[in-house]
Amino acid sequence: MLTKRIIPCLDVKDGRVVKGKSFVGLQDAGDPVALARFYYEEGADELVFLDITATPEGRDTMVDIVEQISKEVFMPLTVGGGLRSIEDMRRMLRAGADKVSVNTAAVLNPALISEGAQQFGSQCVVIAIDAKKRQSDKGRSWEVYVRSGQKSTGIDALEWAKKAVDLGAGEILLTSMDADGHQAGYDVELSAAVSAAVSVPVIASGGAGSLDDLYRVLTEGKADAVLAASIFHYGTYSISDTKKFLARKGLPIRI
Repeated sequence: MLTKRIIPCLDVKDGRVVKGKSFVGLQDAGDPVALARFYYEEGADELVFLDITATPEGRDTMVDIVEQISKEVFMPLTVGGGLRSIEDMRRMLRAGADKVSVNTAAVLNPALISEGAQQFGSQCVVIAIDAKKRQSDKGRSWEVYVRSGQKSTGIDALEWAKKAVDLGAGEILLTSMDADGHQAGYDVELSAAVSAAVSVPVIASGGAGSLDDLYRVLTEGKADAVLAASIFHYGTYSISDTKKFLARKGLPIRI
């Protein structure tokens, strides 16, 4: 059984880490470089850095912060936000990222996924999917949103996940917009549905409030990794305590 990963997320706006609910009401949570260093020392398995306003503002990702983080931490680093081309991906990888995460640009231009996989390898290409529940004649489904959750696409999240993997994506970063920031638990049903639909690892994001929430989405939700922000940023739980809890529950965890 593959080791389950614990991944803190740094949502960055104007050079500061922020956190909100359902992508709105953002509040300051600290300095990204300092937090990255802290999580590395705590034993996080990976780190995700998302420049959450780069795409809506039509600008490039904060390369300088990525470079600073990569000098401070020595664990896999995924960078996303504002990446629109192969050259943008290359610039982030050169700045120290191990993987690049694309969302809006991939929806607008799916060929970017296959081009990225060919240039850098599928293991470097992460497709971020921001999904929101919708009711349909066929029962519950989820719709893909882009531009940091500001724009609906009409695209079914499961179908998009399958297409992205077929095009060469090596991992799915799956965020429930309904659950994000509310600390009431992940959308386990969404995670399980996407995990069953694709053959690559799925990182569940959005909704962590307790350690049981992480356990549920890793077991019932079939996620390969959990991404969390609020519970770590504000000191509700430490990475170390989280890993010990999940290990006691019988999950394969790197202590």
